[in-house]
Amino acid sequence: MKISTLTDYIAKIYGEKEAIRILADIGYDCFDFSMFDIGEDHHPIGGDHYVEYAKELRRTADEAGIVCNQSHAPFPSFIPGDSEFNERMFPLLVRAIEVTGILGGTNVIIHPAIYPDYGEGHDSRCWETNMKLYQDLLPYAKKYHVKIALENMFNWDGESDRALPATCSMPQDFVKYLDALDPEYFIACLDIGHAAMQKRKNNTPADMIRALGHDRLHALHVHDNDKIHDLHNLPFTQKIEWNEVMTALREIDYDGVFTFEADSFLKQLPDELVCDGSGFMLKVGKYLVGSLSEE
Repeated sequence: MKISTLTDYIAKIYGEKEAIRILADIGYDCFDFSMFDIGEDHHPIGGDHYVEYAKELRRTADEAGIVCNQSHAPFPSFIPGDSEFNERMFPLLVRAIEVTGILGGTNVIIHPAIYPDYGEGHDSRCWETNMKLYQDLLPYAKKYHVKIALENMFNWDGESDRALPATCSMPQDFVKYLDALDPEYFIACLDIGHAAMQKRKNNTPADMIRALGHDRLHALHVHDNDKIHDLHNLPFTQKIEWNEVMTALREIDYDGVFTFEADSFLKQLPDELVCDGSGFMLKVGKYLVGSLSEE
C-alpha cells in the first residue's frame, strides 16, 4: 500500500514546490495537496494564472518522482444561511477539482455541509443541501476526471466538550449519502480521528470501515486523538486502537492510499526538525501498513 501525507505544514515553511520535493526525498510515495488557503489573496491558485502554477507543481512532482494521490479542497464547503460565502466558495471548489486533475490526483476531498442542529439520523435540510452541492459539482468531476470524496464530519459542543453528530458521522448516514450519489465519481474518505470522536455504539473507526466496505472506501485521513478532541496527531501518540483499525482495513481489502492528516504532530517541532518529524511519520506509516500483511 502506498503512503502519502499532506503538503500543508511543510509548504508553509518551504513553499509548495519545495514541499513536494521534500516529501519525495523523505520517501513518500504520494502527496495530499492542501488547498485550504486558495481563497486567500496571496495564493497563486486563487489568481488568474492558476493553471500555469498547477502545471509547474505537476512538473516538480514528476521530476521528483512523486505523485499526487488526492487533494483537499478549502472548507467549509457551505455555510447555512450565508449566501455571500457560498457564492464565493463554489467556484473555489470547482477550481480545486480542476487543479487536482492537473496534478494527476485521483480524488479531491470536499467536505459536506453541516448544520449545527443536526439530529440523530436523517436531517432533511442537510440532505437536500448536500445533494444539491454534490450534484452541482458532478459535471466538473466528470470534466476533469477526478472523484469527489465525502468526509465524515462532526459538530462540537463547547459546553460539554464533546463531538456531536453531523453529516456522515454515523455509519448508516455515510453509507446513505454515498449510495445516493454516482459511485463512479463519489467515494468515501474516512477521517479516522473524526470517527473516534463519536462515542456511540457501533461507531468506532473500525465500525465505519466495515460499514463503508471495499466498494465505497477508497481514501483515508489518518491521525490520532484522545477520542474527544480533533488533535490530528501521529498514530500511537494518543488513544485510537490502531490494531483494530488495521484489522478492519485488511478485512475489507482496502485498496486506497494510506494518507496521513497528522500535521499537528509536525507543528509541535522546531522548523529545523519538521522534515525529520515527517520522516518518522513515514516510518510509522510503514509499520502500520506492514501490519496488513501479517497473519
